[in-house]
Amino acid sequence: MTIKETLAHATQLLQEACERPRFEAELLLAYHLNKERTYLHAFDDQEVVDIEAYHKLIERRSSHEPYEYIVGRASFYDIDLAVEQGVLIPRPETEILIDLVAEIIAKEHITSIAEIGVGSGAISVVLARKFPQLRIVATDICDTPLAVARHNAQTFGVEDRLSLVKSNLLDEVEEDVELVVSNPPYIAEDFILASNVVDYEPKEALFGGDKGDELLKQIVLDVQKRGTKYLACEMGYDQKESMEQFFKQIGVKSYNFYQDLAGFDRGFVITL
Repeated sequence: MTIKETLAHATQLLQEACERPRFEAELLLAYHLNKERTYLHAFDDQEVVDIEAYHKLIERRSSHEPYEYIVGRASFYDIDLAVEQGVLIPRPETEILIDLVAEIIAKEHITSIAEIGVGSGAISVVLARKFPQLRIVATDICDTPLAVARHNAQTFGVEDRLSLVKSNLLDEVEEDVELVVSNPPYIAEDFILASNVVDYEPKEALFGGDKGDELLKQIVLDVQKRGTKYLACEMGYDQKESMEQFFKQIGVKSYNFYQDLAGFDRGFVITL
């Protein structure tokens, strides 16, 4: 089959699996051929090499497996990160969290931070690239994210300034840090997620408890107990009210909530 014929067929197969079936068919074919997407349009009369292998990629995507897991990478901020099953795929809204933290680091001349729930290393690697003076200790409770984050840190040359620790929250972190950042699990246990998320991405990186905000509250308490000055966290769109009540209950006096690009409440920054 030619590229043109192959893409037409793949687009039909992906109709139910994704919002932009033609676009993703092209992305996967470009990945399969190790070419740019522009090649597909310029040479659409060429025969597709090893078409069965491409059909297997389309079959995986038509089963709702995320594109990022199929190709083993995710575009985030200004870099491409390695990802695999067992690691949360970084989301665009987390880039807002990074920018807010970067403002604090620059303004307060911060040199040491911690990240809870490192995942692919997206937050820590980007911040380490932005600030050559920054030292980061990042935790995760699972081995796969720690291994993937280590790989990404090495890829971008920041492994010497990023310490990775297997830990629940900050339990195994002995260092004093000036700021803690986290994109923790914050989804309620009974919330219904799309198949491409719930069937493939790690549940321990998605669900934060019965209500979803339990882990967020524990992080706030842990950081408060350690005497760390700044905490920046992502949260669910419907958790502002419960978190604000909690801040008042435990005596947090300085806090700000922020929104994502769609106008939904997406996180908070507190000063302790």
